[in-house]
Amino acid sequence: MPADRDTKLVTRNFGNERARTIAGYEEQGGYKMLRKALGMAPADIIAEVKASNLRGRGGAGFPTGVKWGFIPKGAANVHLVCNADESEPGTCKDRELMYWDPHLLIEGMAMAAFALGAVHNYIYIRGEMMREVLVLERAVREAYERGYLGENILGSGFRCEITVHRGAGAYICGEETALLNSLEGKRGWPRLKPPFPAVKGLFNEPTIVNNVETLMNVPFIIADGGARFAQLGVGRSGGTRIVCVSGHVVRPGVYELPMTLSFRQLIDEVCGGVWKGRKVKGVIPGGSSMPPLDADELDVPVEFDALMTDERIKPVEVARGEYFNMGGGKQLRTMAGSGGIVVFDDETDVVALCWRIMAFYHHESCGQCTPCREGTGWLEKLCRRMVDGQGRPGDVELMSQIAVGIAGNTICPLGEAAAWPMLGFLTKFRGDFEARVRRAQPGVAEPPGAAAAIEGRPA
Repeated sequence: MPADRDTKLVTRNFGNERARTIAGYEEQGGYKMLRKALGMAPADIIAEVKASNLRGRGGAGFPTGVKWGFIPKGAANVHLVCNADESEPGTCKDRELMYWDPHLLIEGMAMAAFALGAVHNYIYIRGEMMREVLVLERAVREAYERGYLGENILGSGFRCEITVHRGAGAYICGEETALLNSLEGKRGWPRLKPPFPAVKGLFNEPTIVNNVETLMNVPFIIADGGARFAQLGVGRSGGTRIVCVSGHVVRPGVYELPMTLSFRQLIDEVCGGVWKGRKVKGVIPGGSSMPPLDADELDVPVEFDALMTDERIKPVEVARGEYFNMGGGKQLRTMAGSGGIVVFDDETDVVALCWRIMAFYHHESCGQCTPCREGTGWLEKLCRRMVDGQGRPGDVELMSQIAVGIAGNTICPLGEAAAWPMLGFLTKFRGDFEARVRRAQPGVAEPPGAAAAIEGRPA
């Protein structure tokens, strides 16, 4: 049976201060699943994770069990790295998960490490998360003291080491290969792939990088079986989903929900509707790097595949500018991403919103790839020019051309992280950009309602 709104797995201990201690975690049955996992064959654990349809919760939604299966057979040294470098604007779930239930993450990591044969493992956490770093470091010490980490854990003969490593606040280090370079003490620049980390990762050894929420689901898979976890979800996506809702809603927050829930239900029923009695203009569905949905597209579920890009749209159509025509029923789709849902109301200045997003990606570009280094800067400048009332004819087309030139032409996805929302906003809210340009031209008459739209007011 699919999960309902009362089904809580990884958020069940939110608000429970005692659960953050090892004594409180053990009282709830903590680390029992680790004992069970240590009695299983590693291949059987991976098989259960594959059967569970657990997909990566960091952004891409790649099947976790399949990813684990990429480790070469007989690899001598394997590493497991937990990506806790939560930096995506609009996303704040992992910090809450680590704060309220750090031992669930440690137990999940130990189980995954055993399945992978990984001895030296790491939690790479964003440096600004001082509250969570202190909680995690204490939890790791407690786990070592109890014998859940270290040599011969629980008498199994398996050695599992976990090191908490703080990043330095670079968004780019959320990308897995940049993260690995940072762990090695190098500049946090993404690596060319292939080779992929599962073959040649940390210290040139096979490495699996998983998100916090992903690893915290592993104990529940071992507890009830992969098939049951798959049933909690829908389609190819197993389990529940954590979303963090911000923006113009009455009750923003972090919620664990069934994947069958639509964005409209999430906004109206879970978050209490749009604030100040206004209406939804659009929704960023998975962190600021994801293209937005408009107000007519909110009945889509929060599940991964439901939000994927429409395969009918071909790259050549983008190059010809047909991506923006909205003709023939074509729509720019998006992705569930990291679960950072940002709602903006009908009085929002969309051009200013887009400028703020472009400014972020320009600032966070590592500069390694020319299309990203230069293109993000131009997108920021063009958006800012419009915001300042100095937009020029052709600016909208120029922004679309720059975004198309970035996407697919960089080593890592940060280029797409800027290009996709730019293309999305130009597709769904093109009228806002064109109205801004018209207003900047002296002597050009504006259609009724144009000024109100620019100011973010109902016409």
